[in-house]
Amino acid sequence: MTTLTHSSDPPPLAGAAGPPGAVRRPPSRPRRRRRELSVLLAIAACVVLVTVGTVLPIGAVLASAFSEDALPRYAEFFTSTVDLRILWNTLVLGLLVGLAGTAIGFLFAFVQTRLDVPGKRVLHLIALVPVISPPFAVATATIVLFGRRGLITHELLGLEYDIYGLDGLVFVLALSLFPVAYLGLLGMMRGLDPATEEAAMTLGASRWRIFRTVMLPLLAPGLAAPFLLLFVEAIADLANPLVIGGDYTVLASRAYLAITGEYDLTSASVYSLILLVPSIGVFLAQRYWLSRKVRTTITGKPSGSVHLITGWVRWPVYGLAVLVALVIVALYGTVIAGGVTQVFGVDYTLTFAHLHEVLLGVGREAIADTATLAIVATPIASVFGLVIAWLAVRHLPRFGGWLDFAGTLGVAVPGTVLGIGYLLAYRPDRYVGDFLVLPGLVGGSAVAGGAIAIVLAYIVRSVPAGLRTGAAALSQLHPSLEEASTDLGAGPLRTFRKVTLPLIRPALLTGLSYSFARCMTSISTIILLVTPGTRIITSQILSAASTGRYGVAFAYCTVLTAIVLAGFGVIRLLVGRNATLHRVAGSPERQKR
Repeated sequence: MTTLTHSSDPPPLAGAAGPPGAVRRPPSRPRRRRRELSVLLAIAACVVLVTVGTVLPIGAVLASAFSEDALPRYAEFFTSTVDLRILWNTLVLGLLVGLAGTAIGFLFAFVQTRLDVPGKRVLHLIALVPVISPPFAVATATIVLFGRRGLITHELLGLEYDIYGLDGLVFVLALSLFPVAYLGLLGMMRGLDPATEEAAMTLGASRWRIFRTVMLPLLAPGLAAPFLLLFVEAIADLANPLVIGGDYTVLASRAYLAITGEYDLTSASVYSLILLVPSIGVFLAQRYWLSRKVRTTITGKPSGSVHLITGWVRWPVYGLAVLVALVIVALYGTVIAGGVTQVFGVDYTLTFAHLHEVLLGVGREAIADTATLAIVATPIASVFGLVIAWLAVRHLPRFGGWLDFAGTLGVAVPGTVLGIGYLLAYRPDRYVGDFLVLPGLVGGSAVAGGAIAIVLAYIVRSVPAGLRTGAAALSQLHPSLEEASTDLGAGPLRTFRKVTLPLIRPALLTGLSYSFARCMTSISTIILLVTPGTRIITSQILSAASTGRYGVAFAYCTVLTAIVLAGFGVIRLLVGRNATLHRVAGSPERQKR
């Protein structure tokens, strides 16, 4: 009996096995090869970025720090009381900022999730203000309000208080960094199952006992992670020690001064390596805490409801949070007012001279250069962050952890160390054998020189944001959705672009927003990479604040914050206002398709 086939069906293959009458299709090896090739190309691109942006600069720092010229410097460092004091100052600063910032973040999160008080939305917005501002806006405003001739300390209270030093640094860094702890703890406290607290209340436990024996133990791993992150951020900070540190020298500022003041790259490498050890160590400890099995009781659908605290005890806690919020408002109000007054605290005459200098004078070039470089770096950093997360979670079960770790090194390594690494690795006289490594990356013109290095630094410092949010979103996305696309013949990259990316669009929005804000406000890494042909806003702010031109510095801070907010709006319009998993996965239009 002869089997008839439809004219549109492919002809049977000679020698192919199969039941009579079955339609035999060609093998899918070429398609599989194309799929594997697309994934390999994505892996290669990520490896190149991580290698050029992070591994080679860190390797250059290590090579210089272990050179013959550097070895005697270690003996000098560990026998010098001055150098040991700098190391001690760095560790103490990180410890105090970690404790203070985590405590403030926990306070705001507790008010949001457990107190029945008014104005929660306003407190939340105030807590997010430091995220979008330059790193030393708070420091400059603190000097004006609480300095030796400060408006509050000297003019109102009549105190001769010196804000420069450890106390000023802890105050400024804690207020600048606590939103990191607040946002993390807010999500954790909202995820706690209220049934555990209800059970304790049923057994007659007081609010204080529930807080001490139920909530804190459940949040213990979550409290350690933001503390360690703030510790790393504090010891790696460069801008605030330069502005308000005074005689309190830390490793980051010492390494910076070794280059700019002493032109000693070897000593700078030694300081960088010593700073790198606690930074990487604490970063690994943080990853350990996050990888532990969290002792929360998130069951998908809470079995109870949160009982907000309504007694008198809520008011002292709420009052403390309001006090911190008022301090933040006062500091940023000073920034805005200082930009439009002659000399804030001395002469309150309204003037637009500072804004004129920033918007129409020398600051115009800095705004244009910074915005251009940030616009170039932001999408690249966000896309690479999501791609690394996608590869690590979906396609590299055995080696994904290493790629994830390498992609996160951009934030684990102190910005000052990374900037020194760029100088060492990509200076024009840097050769490997007979080949010049990326010649002219740092020196030269603004287009072919400093700008390329700055964009690369922006990218590697911003990739971890998209990576972390992307990995979290992918962990909530069932692999069967992507497998269905693969079964229909779509390649991995097409599946990622058409299926995965729309479903994790909130992660893309978060990554783009954070990357843009970090690019616009970064200073520690790029301060050593700025060339005469490339002007950066944060570098201009540091220069104005260091020379006492606080009005100009305030004007720069105000304009920079406005640009970041405008950038958030543009990103939200481009990505989509309703960028939520529910809307993307469950919209009627998509279901019909």
